Amino acid sequence: MFNLGVKNTLRILRGTSVGMYLGDDEGNDVLLPKKYIPDDVIVGDDIEVFIYRDSEDRIIATTLEPKVQLDGFAYLQVMAVTGIGAFLDWGLEKDLFVPFKEQNKKLATGDWCAVYVYLDEETDRLVGSCKVNKFFEKEDIQLEIGQEVDLLVFEETNLGLNVVINNKYKGLIYENEIFQRIKLGTRTKGYIKNIREDKLIDVSLQKQGYANIEPNAEKILEKLKANNGFLDVTDKSDANYIMYQLEMSKKTFKKAVGGLYKQRLIRIEDDGIYLAE
Repeated sequence: MFNLGVKNTLRILRGTSVGMYLGDDEGNDVLLPKKYIPDDVIVGDDIEVFIYRDSEDRIIATTLEPKVQLDGFAYLQVMAVTGIGAFLDWGLEKDLFVPFKEQNKKLATGDWCAVYVYLDEETDRLVGSCKVNKFFEKEDIQLEIGQEVDLLVFEETNLGLNVVINNKYKGLIYENEIFQRIKLGTRTKGYIKNIREDKLIDVSLQKQGYANIEPNAEKILEKLKANNGFLDVTDKSDANYIMYQLEMSKKTFKKAVGGLYKQRLIRIEDDGIYLAE
């Protein structure tokens, strides 16, 4: 059978008035509705489609790009709430269903929430859960210190921002280490800072140590060029002002400026830094 909730590569078998039927190697077929058929495909071609159930509970194919697939995490908006649960926009014609039992709190239309998509074995339907913590891998942590990872920012805490790491693990970016504007739902790159004995994972948005100097030095040069060769920041500037202007910590700023100064790319004056002439 087809794999629900993920991309399937299928063969175009035949065309009809309502669309094209696609098949797999086991003799199964599924309809790709006419409105989703690309202009440049013909019978016999292979095509990649997402498989899910439509509003009438029929298995259907689409070329639309879902915001999240099976066993994945996302940050989605609630489009409607009914007597059985909430429905979230995940980029497809039929919204993603989140039953009341899978909500941390009662959702309302317009809310945004973190969600995990799983296949309900009883109904064979794709379902969302806002109780994302139960789906993280907590024992087999296959990460290394300094490793670059993909992040999804999904929750604010008293300590900082909780993130999904590589669509598998939960991590934390400490508030005092956030030096750029970032909001819930943001997908970005990050770096593993520490894996503690209790398996909790600390994450940084910047490379650690010397490796962090080079890209931030480049950022300062770009800012200087965009501001006619001058920035009113120095190593005596307030840390919050540096973060506002350059989205980096004062420590990182000082290291980056030091590297640029040694390369004679800038000059440092009492009122700020200048591009070298």
